[in-house]
Amino acid sequence: MSMYRYLCFLLVSMLVPGLAFGAADTVHWMTPHYTFNRTTVIAGARYFADHCMACHSVSSLRYEYLTADLGMPKTEVEKDIMLPDGAAFKGTIVSPMPPDMAAKWLGKPPPNLSHMDRYLGSKFIYTYLLSFYWDPARPSGWNNYVFPMVAMPNVLAPWGGTVGPKGHVIYPGKLSPAEYHKNVADVVAFLRYASDPSYFKRMAIGPYVIGILLLFTILAYLLKTAYWMDLKKGGGAGMRVKGGNK
Repeated sequence: MSMYRYLCFLLVSMLVPGLAFGAADTVHWMTPHYTFNRTTVIAGARYFADHCMACHSVSSLRYEYLTADLGMPKTEVEKDIMLPDGAAFKGTIVSPMPPDMAAKWLGKPPPNLSHMDRYLGSKFIYTYLLSFYWDPARPSGWNNYVFPMVAMPNVLAPWGGTVGPKGHVIYPGKLSPAEYHKNVADVVAFLRYASDPSYFKRMAIGPYVIGILLLFTILAYLLKTAYWMDLKKGGGAGMRVKGGNK
């Protein structure tokens, strides 16, 4: 990446959060409430596969990670997650939508969400997904308070409902607000895992690593104590011998 492109990327990364609602000080960032564990991530992976994977990829993940890291049975991964035709268990999670067709239909290919949580953060993703409103002036019929003029439609509207620009409910969703917010939080948890797939492995081996380091620290202290004890004994003997010769 050239220095010019890098500087442009850095500038955009700093400005995007401030674009919400046209001014950063008017953003009401919402915090997703979930327990970051395997159960939550698996629930988010299922929801993501059902509603998001048709357009978005998470190519930093392989399907097999859901079994190896999360304990999800391979049969369930193949049935519930590996929805694209021709998907391989050891392959990466890639949207079945061809990039050229996506550009034709949507104006540009939908972004890869592999590192979206690291890039924008969980609060941004959660608030963004809950901030769609009906806007007939837009080609998709949708707009977003966090990302104005976004090309993405609100694919979750049947479950979360349709609201107008001022937040009034036009059509209620199939789920209660609490259920819908939980599902969105699960998706956020899955994207957090996608941006850091080694998390659960690190948490599993972390106590052993700390235990080994603690053991070596104790051994090093005992070795240091024994070493200096020998030095002190040797020094005292040397002084006595030297004094006797006088």
